[in-house]
Amino acid sequence: MPQNIAKPQDTLDRLTLSLDSGAFVDVQRMLNGMPPADIAHMLESSPPKFRNILWKLIDVDLEGEVLGELPDDLQSHFLSRMDAAEVATITEGLEDDDIADILQQLPDRITWEVLNSMDHQDRARLEQVMLYPDDVAGGLMNTDTITIRARLTLDVVMRYLRRHEDLPPMTDNLIVVNRSDQFIGLLPLRTLLVSDPSTTVREMMITDIDPIPVDTPDDEVARLFERNDWVSAPVVDESGRLLGRITIDDVVDVIREDADHSFMSMAGLDEEEDTFAPVARAAPKRAIWLGINLITAFIAAAAINMFQDTIDKVVALAVLMPIVASMGGVAGTQTLTVLVRGIAMGQVVRNNQNWLLVREVIIGVINGVVWAAVVAVAASLWFDDWNIALIIGAAMVINLVTAAFTGAALPLLLTRFKIDPALAGGVILTTVTDVVGFVSFLGLATMFYA
Repeated sequence: MPQNIAKPQDTLDRLTLSLDSGAFVDVQRMLNGMPPADIAHMLESSPPKFRNILWKLIDVDLEGEVLGELPDDLQSHFLSRMDAAEVATITEGLEDDDIADILQQLPDRITWEVLNSMDHQDRARLEQVMLYPDDVAGGLMNTDTITIRARLTLDVVMRYLRRHEDLPPMTDNLIVVNRSDQFIGLLPLRTLLVSDPSTTVREMMITDIDPIPVDTPDDEVARLFERNDWVSAPVVDESGRLLGRITIDDVVDVIREDADHSFMSMAGLDEEEDTFAPVARAAPKRAIWLGINLITAFIAAAAINMFQDTIDKVVALAVLMPIVASMGGVAGTQTLTVLVRGIAMGQVVRNNQNWLLVREVIIGVINGVVWAAVVAVAASLWFDDWNIALIIGAAMVINLVTAAFTGAALPLLLTRFKIDPALAGGVILTTVTDVVGFVSFLGLATMFYA
């Protein structure tokens, strides 16, 4: 394996050193010798003061491809400094879905100026993609398809392909349509290359693959690609008319964005959160989530305050109290994570929800009994008080069962109300396990020591 391939971090370090030393010619040479995706990574990985310098050093013919690889906030940052003519220049040659993503970051006035600068055919294709939100199949598709008719022979199809200077990227199938442009089937290129040239397309095409409806959510599109190992797939409207195709590179972007969303939402952050965002922009976003968590903390504190007299009598309760809440929080988070993942992967449906709820409650009971026994023995040895051992053991079982049920039921309920369980589930679950843990532990203690 070659040893002279630079790692991205090494290249970033070299660029940073060159920028610090003012060697802009070296930076420009290194930067423009990199693939657009790597240039975009360098921009994302650089503090704001370096980003503007790096962007000015990128060749104009690479700017469009680099923009297509950047997250929305950075796209908006650089696009805000361009006029319509500059945007039209850098988007030449890009795929329709990438151009649509870029234009959606612009004010309407500039978007229409860019569209009006295009020829009629390009503008019509792009407007078709822009009709759909970017989170459905129509927003992911591009219109660079190669279509053929079923009556043609493979020899004719080969001659037709040779008339093209190039094929659209990731073309693994030719799309078979009728006279009304309705989808009929697919002819794989590998079949075309190895079959008898006198055979017709109708004899060799695949007809048992369903096209993707244009309004299919992007996460469902990703699951279809994963399940069927597709490289590309046709997109049709409600009448079956071919509109375009989706390719695997766009699906990988969807998978990555969904993963970022799930991960960042657990902390109340946007998946587009910029690692190097200025303090003035990053601090307010985090402050909102901290404020929400502060409210839940006051709720838990109010629950504790209800039993202040009991805590004053038995100081050991204050020592052991966090254990019950903490164990419930961990158990609930485990269940919540499993259910959110199952929902994201399309595995959780109406006919298996009750089974999952029962399973999680049973797991909660088993773990509650096991760990309640462990904690009870530890508490009795620590404080030489079997009353405390029984109290904390019972509270542990109550809280772990409650945590398991809440962790399973909460994402199902939030999804039904069109609320993102990854964003809201963690805060609600923590509040429930804290309050139930404190109330059950201190409430039982009040009964024993009153």
